[in-house]
Order: sequence, then C-alpha cells, then structure tokens
Amino acid sequence: MSRGVPTPTREFQESSVYTSVADQTTDQLGGPLSVLVRQKRDHVRLSTLMERLEGTTGEDQAAVLIGIYRLVFPHAFAEESVLWPVMRRVLPDGEELTLEVEREHQEVNELVTKLEGLEDGSPERADVLGRLTEVLDDDVRDEEDALFPRLQARVSRRELQVLGMLWELVRRIAPTRAHPVVARRPPGNVVAALPLSVLDRCRDAVDRALLDAPESAAPALHRAGSALAAASHAVELLPIMRSGEDSSTRAIAGRPPFPWGTAVLGAAAGLVVVALRRSVRRR
Repeated sequence: MSRGVPTPTREFQESSVYTSVADQTTDQLGGPLSVLVRQKRDHVRLSTLMERLEGTTGEDQAAVLIGIYRLVFPHAFAEESVLWPVMRRVLPDGEELTLEVEREHQEVNELVTKLEGLEDGSPERADVLGRLTEVLDDDVRDEEDALFPRLQARVSRRELQVLGMLWELVRRIAPTRAHPVVARRPPGNVVAALPLSVLDRCRDAVDRALLDAPESAAPALHRAGSALAAASHAVELLPIMRSGEDSSTRAIAGRPPFPWGTAVLGAAAGLVVVALRRSVRRR
C-alpha cells in the first residue's frame, strides 16, 4: 500500500465492510480510556511528524526522526505485547492479520537500523527513508482500517478501556529504539522489555546531554553512549529474546538467524564434559 492510491494486501481486502478508526469519534471508539482512542491519537502525532520530515536534511531531519522513533517503537512494542495476543484469540483470522503487521514492524526496525548507519549525504539514504515512511503509512492504514475495527466488533467497550490502560502502561516502560533481533511476540519481547527499556532510556538521556554539553564533556558522553549501545546489543543476542517469534518476520540481510540456543547448549555440554574429565583425573 503506497501513499496516494492505496493497494490493500490480500489480508486486508475485507476492511471495506468496517468503519475505519480514523472516521469514528472518541465516544464511538469506547471513550477516552479506550485503546482505540489512544492508538488514533498516536497515529495523528505520527502523521504530523511525517509531514515535518518531508524536505528536511541534516540536524533538522535527525531531530524529527528521533521524535518518530520515540513515538513508534514504544507504541509498536505495546501493541505486540498487549493487543496482538488478544486479537489472535478473539479473531478467526487474527493470526494472519497480526502476522502481517508484525512483518511491517520488523521492517521498520530493520530500516531504522540501516538508516542510522548511513551518512547524511549517502545516495542510499533517500531510498531507505522513503521506504520507511511508506511502511509506517501502510502500518497505520492496516491497523485503522482493518485490525482495530475487527477488534472493536469482538470486544466490549469496557474491555477496550481495560486494554487501553494496559497498553498505555506497557508503552510508558517499553524500549524506545530499534531492536530488529528481538522477537515480535511473547515471551521474547516481554522478557526484553525491562533491560532494553532501561538501556534505551539511558542512551536517550546521554543523547540529550550531548546537545548542551560543553566540548570537554563530549568524549566521555560518547564513550558512555557506545558502552550502552554495546550492552543493548549483548542483551538482544540472548537466546530467550527470540523465543516465540514467527520465522517469517526474520529477514535481516536475507540471512537466517544464528542458532544461539544451539550454541549455548553446545557450550554447556562442553563445560560438563571438561568437568567430568577433571573429576576422573582427580580420582
């Protein structure tokens, strides 16, 4: 689905039988506490940021992108942790519908990771940025036009409000950066929430400090940021962080994920063998 004339994917072709969240009032969506109202509010904020992004370069573009990242990643993390499990339970085609959105979330994580590694003047940057805005737009349309109206038809007003409070709680403590290695489903993403959220928010604090820091303090802040980034990457690679994921959401550089679970078990077995040999020698 691209901007302008939408081309819905097969999974969302039936969305025309529902009223889009974008076209409903706060009361129709379940009241101010409803998860649908909270989602719609974030989508409006994202639309504003994406409009500001157009035509920007350099530091101005970087500032808008940071705003988008801090909005998008906690938002998506809360969806994957709170909403998608409910949709898979109450919708007959919930598995297929949520999987499509999980793939979009995964692509956003991969595109942002790639974008952060490109220089401002890189010829590839414009293409990556264009694809990022396209996927974000697709994600909003798929959710507002298909997923959320279907959820609305299956759960009560009260349940929408309870989901809204749970979603808001998770959003407020969720990671704020791209983590393409972490699973898009529980239990992997739930386990990752606390350590990655702490590390991300510490990195955010370092980045804010760099904006006003004297030149003499900049090297120390850069080292702190690099250390936090390295710690975050180490946490991502823990085997449990990938548990529960669907393999179709894993497409980083077209390579299959490294079998960390097998490697850890192999290393553990090796240590047991070494310990047994030492024990035999002592006897």
